[in-house]
Amino acid sequence: MEDSRVDLDKLTAELDARLATADADLAARYPGERGGRQPVHTVYVPADRYTADLCPAWGAQARRAIEEHEALFGELVDADIAARVRAKLAAEPIEDLRIDFEDGYGPHPGEVEDAAVRAAAVALAQSQREGAAPPFHGIRIKSFEAPTRARGVHTLGLFLASLSEAGGRPGVITLPKVTSVDQVEAMVFACERLETGLGIDRLGFEIQVETPQSILGPDGTALVARMIHAAAGRCTGLHYGTYDYSAFCGIAAEYQSMAHPVADHAKLVMQAAAAGTGVRLSDGSTNVLPVGDNVRAGWELHLGLVGRSLERGFYQGWDLHPAQLATRYAATFAFYRRGLDRAATRLRDYVRRSDSAILDEPATARALADFLLRALRCGATTDAEVGAVTGLERDTLTGLARPGR
Repeated sequence: MEDSRVDLDKLTAELDARLATADADLAARYPGERGGRQPVHTVYVPADRYTADLCPAWGAQARRAIEEHEALFGELVDADIAARVRAKLAAEPIEDLRIDFEDGYGPHPGEVEDAAVRAAAVALAQSQREGAAPPFHGIRIKSFEAPTRARGVHTLGLFLASLSEAGGRPGVITLPKVTSVDQVEAMVFACERLETGLGIDRLGFEIQVETPQSILGPDGTALVARMIHAAAGRCTGLHYGTYDYSAFCGIAAEYQSMAHPVADHAKLVMQAAAAGTGVRLSDGSTNVLPVGDNVRAGWELHLGLVGRSLERGFYQGWDLHPAQLATRYAATFAFYRRGLDRAATRLRDYVRRSDSAILDEPATARALADFLLRALRCGATTDAEVGAVTGLERDTLTGLARPGR
């Protein structure tokens, strides 16, 4: 009988040829998670309240809030976490800042907003020179909807030009209330024009998911997924907008929350759309502030919401008041400290191929390494502490968390 075995090398070559286009498309559209540090929060500050010393000022206000309510904070947060929070507030109170020219700033006459734009750009450049700027920063403009488009474009162009003249470095741009893929493509076009006209480096932007149209298009598809790929590699993040999205969905004001089912649905769609693209996720905010007679309720709510977001894979959120910094870092540090020993031990056993009660696969090892890296980058732990359990240095952790295809 004649030998009928298949030439496997030939078959593989034929499959490679058949799948070449699909392979290239996958690599381009889903390059994997972006390396480097992701901030744990974004602080939104109305543009007319922004000053060059805002970051240290917010840190001081957050520390005063803890001092004024020390017994309460000690009741809500254990001593080790509280000490870490105080140290963080002294060293790096804000990780990411957005100078807000949208809802937090509101409508103003053109000349008034122009003056605020110039002042904010000069102040940001000053803070960068003096070392008072946060590690991440940017600007939120008005949306590209027809009624606000001209103002949004004018503010963006004037801010970038003023910042360049003052010797500052541009950050990320937040595009709010996105309702169509066309608006994302228009933002790409605007960035290209501004880069050429002003002679500045490549601009990136975040898409704020604040409208149901960005989650579910008229054809029933998840438009947010198409938006990411229409951004030509410029989209750095998807930020959920708690109150706009809830209001658009008809949720009564009393029940609008990051934990409402409409919020969870939107964020699950965002999460699936962004997976593997390198686009990062941010949860929204709570407008229940820990001030006056509401400190306990505000802190308890914020602690719970931040912890809930972290458990669901949203490692960033919005903060709106200095006193929220205390519970932002407390909840974040507690999340990583609770899981630190287990994650480090599991990763050590995986790398050493040790017998253990949990048989982890490469995908879980990536998640374990990513968890430890996030803990290191936000200050919840140290290289020495992680290394003592895992025997791994940070570069090795990075390689495990971001392996090549």
